[in-house]
Parts: sequence; structure tokens; C-alpha cells
Amino acid sequence: MTDTPDKAAKPRKRLTRRELERRRVLLRSIGAGFVAVTAGLVGLYPVVRRVFDRLRPPGALDEQKFLASCIKCGQCVQVCPVQAIRLGDGDEGYGLGVPYIDARAQACDFSCDAVQCVLACPTGALSHGIATKEEVTMGLARLARPDACLAMRGEGFKGTARGPDFAGLLRYEEIDRWEPQPIASYEYDLEICDLCVRECPIENAISLEPVSDAAGETRFRPVVHDACVGCGTCEMICPAEPAAIVVDTELALARGA
Repeated sequence: MTDTPDKAAKPRKRLTRRELERRRVLLRSIGAGFVAVTAGLVGLYPVVRRVFDRLRPPGALDEQKFLASCIKCGQCVQVCPVQAIRLGDGDEGYGLGVPYIDARAQACDFSCDAVQCVLACPTGALSHGIATKEEVTMGLARLARPDACLAMRGEGFKGTARGPDFAGLLRYEEIDRWEPQPIASYEYDLEICDLCVRECPIENAISLEPVSDAAGETRFRPVVHDACVGCGTCEMICPAEPAAIVVDTELALARGA
């Protein structure tokens, strides 16, 4: 009995040039779509996860509404009298170009009275319905490092608050109510450090209170009150490094920071 020879293999159909081009276009489209989706997720991640928990300018809407409303025009940056407002960098994903404030570098100048960034915002991302410093809330100050606080240690302070090279600005009413002055040009000589209280622009937002009722107590604790709007002046002016007092954003407060 002889073996039956296998049937001849069916020859593979050769694709025409047009079919090959269509396949290339399809593969490119799939690749481009994958790249676009991946890039979108990468850009969305820092926003959704709040990797960068930023202190927003006065009058900012709820974070998600703020991000949806802000067109990244930079008008708030241009009108800020102390250049406190910055724009998010590329590593912030969709937060790129979104305004924020780094209070340690430069606090919000609530002495500008009209809250100029709010008035300049064309979309309402910074609410036009909140245009006075008594109504705006950016965050809340907190004594984060009591051991580093000079007042808590009963110590005074002498010299410039942040050193001769610090570029921050502050309005000193005794010098010029309308023109912000370099903090590096202003020297202090304090028996007990009270810079966070002394330079706070919001009345009754923070006070210095004795640590105990003991006679001759020389240690004092900065106590933050409900009037605090989170402008960051206390964080900026604090001579401790890093700052003993910081401003928590609304998200940090919600997380129980």
C-alpha cells in the first residue's frame, strides 16, 4: 500500500500595492490611537491623583471645576502686583499652564484690596462673585513644625526674615502702603519672634498665645483663627527653614492634613 501524496499547499495570495498601503495606514492609525490614549492617561494621572496639590489663586472654584474653567490665559499672572502666581510645568500633565501659588516663595498679596487676579479672570475660574479679601478662602495656615518655631522656643529674631538673597515682596504699611517692598531689605529686632502674626494682612487671622499659664512663661504658640484665608504670608515670612507654619490647601484639609 503506497502513501497518498499530500495535496499541494495552496499558494498564498499576494497583496496588491493598494491593499498593502491600506494595511499600513490601519496599523499606523492603531499605533497613533494607542499613543494618544496613553498620553492622555499620563496627562490625566497627575490631575486625578492630585500629585501636585497646588494652592490656587484667590476665588478659585472647586478644583475640578477650576481645571475645567481655566483657559490658561495667564491674565492672573500678569496683574498680580507681587508676581505670586505661577503656571504649572509640563510634569503636571493637564495641569500644565494652570495658575498656582507657591506661598513659601511668594505669598498672595491680599493687600492689593481688589483681588486683581479675580477681576482679570475672563472665565470665572477665579470667581467674579468673590472679589473681597474677607470672603476669599484659599486654604488654612497650620503650625506644622512646633519644634522649629522660634516663638514656641521662647526665642527672638534679629535680621532679615529670609536672608539677604530672598526675592519675596511684602507691603509694609509703615514704609509704603501701595508699593510692595523686598523682604530682604527690611530688618527685624524682636525679643520674641512674632513675624507670622506681625505681618499677617488679615485682621484677627492669627495670634500669639502663651504656651502655658505658668508665671514668667516666655514661650508662645501661633494660633490660627477662622479669619485665616490661606494667603501664605505667614509661611513666606517664617524664618525657620523649612517653615514652621505652612498653608494647607482645601484638599489637604479634606484629607485631614
